[in-house]
Amino acid sequence: MFIVGLTGGIASGKSTVARRLVDHGAVHVDADALSREVVEPSTSGLEAIAAEFGGGVLADDGSLDRAALGGIVFADPDARGRLEAIIHPRVHARTAELIAAAHAADPAAVVVYDVPLLVEARRELEFDLIVVCEAPAEVRIERLLTHRGMPRAEAERRISAQASDEERRAVADVIIDTSGSLQHTLDQVDALWVDVAARALDRARVL
Repeated sequence: MFIVGLTGGIASGKSTVARRLVDHGAVHVDADALSREVVEPSTSGLEAIAAEFGGGVLADDGSLDRAALGGIVFADPDARGRLEAIIHPRVHARTAELIAAAHAADPAAVVVYDVPLLVEARRELEFDLIVVCEAPAEVRIERLLTHRGMPRAEAERRISAQASDEERRAVADVIIDTSGSLQHTLDQVDALWVDVAARALDRARVL
């Protein structure tokens, strides 16, 4: 099996790259989706959050009120750390389950672990390859304005709050330039797939 860590800043085209890899046959593990899954109603994660932060972080239907929780943790690093201590181990455990299932189904599987904050957070996996999606900040801002209707000030704030291009390049094995046409991006991903699929197959043969 071959594990690819896929990362990139907001509006960097990471979702496009992930979808193309899945089209080729990769197994997609989405860290953001898992972080939502582990705090769904009736989960131990949601119960732990309510116990830690109080019933005020629950909506009327018993689901997590993300706005209420965000109002607590974004302004308080200690509170954010307590939240991460609840969510991260559960995400890591679920990730391990999915990767093990992918390996059991196909020893030559390519798993793409899609993690936006790979640089900002400590790695919980050893990746065979780290792929960084990159586009200039102004291109990303324009995407946020056009496709998400985000005010410019908010777009700039979100980009500046994340890791810099230099920090991502420092951990990258491969950089996908997403600043051009869609086809230009897809061509790079297709070439990447040829390489990682061959390496995954070679590893499976050795094992």
